[in-house]
Amino acid sequence: MPKLLQTYRQLPSCFYEALNNKIDYDVNPYLFNQALAHKLELDQENKPELINDLLENHYPHIAQAYAGHQFGNFSMLGDGRARLIGEYQSPGEKLYDIQLKGSGRTSFSKRGDGKATLSAMLREYIYSEALAALQIPTTRSLAILSTSEKIYRQTEEEGAILIRIASSHIRVGTFEYAAALQDKEVLTELMDYSIKRHYPHIEMNEKRAYAFLKSVIDSQAKLISEWSSIGFIHGVMNTDNMTISGETIDFGPCAFMNRYDLDTCFSSIDVNGRYAFGSQPSMAKWNLFRLAECLLPFLSTNEETAIKIVEQLLNDFDRRYEQYWLTNMSKKIGFQTTSYDVKILIEELLSLMQQHQLDYHNTFYSLTYQLSCELLQPITIWIERWHKLLKAQDLEYTMAQKIMKQVNPVVIPRNHIVEEAIYHATVKNNQLFLKQLLEDIKSPYAANKSAINYIDVPLGHDDNYQTFCGT
Repeated sequence: MPKLLQTYRQLPSCFYEALNNKIDYDVNPYLFNQALAHKLELDQENKPELINDLLENHYPHIAQAYAGHQFGNFSMLGDGRARLIGEYQSPGEKLYDIQLKGSGRTSFSKRGDGKATLSAMLREYIYSEALAALQIPTTRSLAILSTSEKIYRQTEEEGAILIRIASSHIRVGTFEYAAALQDKEVLTELMDYSIKRHYPHIEMNEKRAYAFLKSVIDSQAKLISEWSSIGFIHGVMNTDNMTISGETIDFGPCAFMNRYDLDTCFSSIDVNGRYAFGSQPSMAKWNLFRLAECLLPFLSTNEETAIKIVEQLLNDFDRRYEQYWLTNMSKKIGFQTTSYDVKILIEELLSLMQQHQLDYHNTFYSLTYQLSCELLQPITIWIERWHKLLKAQDLEYTMAQKIMKQVNPVVIPRNHIVEEAIYHATVKNNQLFLKQLLEDIKSPYAANKSAINYIDVPLGHDDNYQTFCGT
């Protein structure tokens, strides 16, 4: 069984609540992530014993305290339905949080029951594993445990607990919480711990706060650019849902976009489209401003100077995001290097896709595999310009295609397939659809027999499609 550390408890006690109470209801293994267990070199041979050890031992668990701007409004928050068991140190010496999500009430639960539904935990499992297979930084799902409880959300549902793996659960909101306490020493300890855990290369930097903020800005610029290039919509980018490690976290009303539209928003709680697909970069920057505000005292003793430093750093977010995004998108049309001409070509393509309401993934799929289809008719003139630019840069199509095959997935968790898999698993007690989906998303770039199932999207399916937070 894994030996777990408790390094987070070295921080001042204001950062967490110690939980000595054990899980008070029966649980049964529902899904176990064999591949992840193997990667972490956990004892996957004896799954019941491993799960039992995580549930029964390593006390006290902790519920982490944090704050957050939720849809722009500041609140003091915390783990209202999660508990951190401890940190597992992998054979490579990296620390990973092991957390139980949906494990019951804590002092941070407010009016919530602290529980989670099976459907919500399945959604997180599916999307986190899909992003992992696409090599996008993300928290992971080690297992789902079904509980003996019935939980009411939109309807009565089965209860579940997710065992989540993360580089850490330190959020922008964790720094907002520390800053709200108005204790510089407490904030210093959090920053020191975060640097040691996530950015150890800057520990000896004389301008550590500056280097830390710059590092977080860079990791988030890279992450959001990867979301954008793959058509992923997080759905609820509150500051408590942004990690300082640069991992995707908290898969509530998330989804992949089908028809390309910058205004795409499937979240039932985002009535004004604050976190729509096209707004994700600006919202990430807004969140990073909140982090920077917390660090102002460390950047300069002169507040005016500190603010100017922040403005310079956050303006650099735009440049970094643009650079990462252009690199990703250039590869999607076969260019290994970026240039002004390639950028214009990409922007023209996206404009045409929005104008003609083209499916984002199918467009790149068709270009990659040279499919002659009705979908590409509105962009035939663009395709001619694309081939001319390839030729002008001495790129054979076969070379471009090799690049495109590495970045344009054939399989993504399409909305209708996710809903079908969750429905059959939770309502019909049939995991066949779910297991097939999980197997398919392991190899997103493989154009195999099952890939064809992810090409056709039911007409009008997304017109009124909504995803829910699950809390």
